[in-house]
Amino acid sequence: MDAFDPAFLPVSGFDLPRYAGIPTFMRLPHAGPADGVEVGLVGVPWDGGTTNRPGARHGPRALRDASTMVRMVNQATAAAPFHTVRCADLGDVPPNPASLDDSLERIRRFYADLVARGVTPLTAGGDHLTSLPVLRAVAAGGAVGMIHFDSHTDLYDDYFGGYKLTHGTPFRRAIEEGLLDPKRIVQIGIRGSTYDGEDREYAAEVGVRIVGIEELMDRGPEAVMAEARAIVGTGPVYVSFDIDGVDPAQAPGTGTPEIGGFSTHVAQRMVRALDGLDIVGADLVEVSPPFDVGGITAYAGASLMFELLCVVANAVARRKGRAAVVNERLARVLGGPA
Repeated sequence: MDAFDPAFLPVSGFDLPRYAGIPTFMRLPHAGPADGVEVGLVGVPWDGGTTNRPGARHGPRALRDASTMVRMVNQATAAAPFHTVRCADLGDVPPNPASLDDSLERIRRFYADLVARGVTPLTAGGDHLTSLPVLRAVAAGGAVGMIHFDSHTDLYDDYFGGYKLTHGTPFRRAIEEGLLDPKRIVQIGIRGSTYDGEDREYAAEVGVRIVGIEELMDRGPEAVMAEARAIVGTGPVYVSFDIDGVDPAQAPGTGTPEIGGFSTHVAQRMVRALDGLDIVGADLVEVSPPFDVGGITAYAGASLMFELLCVVANAVARRKGRAAVVNERLARVLGGPA
């Protein structure tokens, strides 16, 4: 099958109004992983690891609805992800809301099947514990690096006297399980009050690079992302974006908001700076529609998923020996892709 297949293009807003039709991620076709899909957009409607405000289980549905406003081309970079790789909405992982352990295994199996079929996943969560079973599938062949945008490290050891699996512990578990190489992890935007600093002590012990919000604002996103790229290098890397990294003035609909975050524009610039990395999977998590205001968090999340898709699609194309596709007319206006 050729790289470009019109059957995998989103429905045009000139053919069907964007408020009409059955919502899929970015109006893509709903397909199965065996249909030649190269990048699969997947929902994980589950928040069994939440310890504060719940509701992220409803995130995928809200993100799908908001994503109907996504169009074909990234106006800032001229990237055309739907023409670069075959993308599709692969539906939702069916979690078990009555069992955390069973849900984790269901998610792992779902993604293991995608990986076995050569599908690179872009996930809409769900709370941040969702990342752990995804990594168990994506990194089954060996540890990967990670660039992680968040207001929290999610490196705690346990909650409530020994409980090891919450949305505050996934990356500690992933390091312990050999899924993540801690010396190739960069966490960006960390801020807010804390418990006792145990997570930062662990990060320093194993070699995780933490960029707090003050450092990000002082140095600027370009300098921070240049360092992040140098740390993860040319090896495989996973990208995890917690919507609470964005300031709650622009993304209030999340479980654990922290004031003083980066803006949606800075978030876009940082994600765009990932282009050229060997991205093997990505997620956007912790959108909680019950706490949203006018759908602005869901729309921010859907827009950032499109930015992630642009860089993921380019990474997949490079692995397959193909060039990324840009909109040449727009590229000329921009003076060349950014």
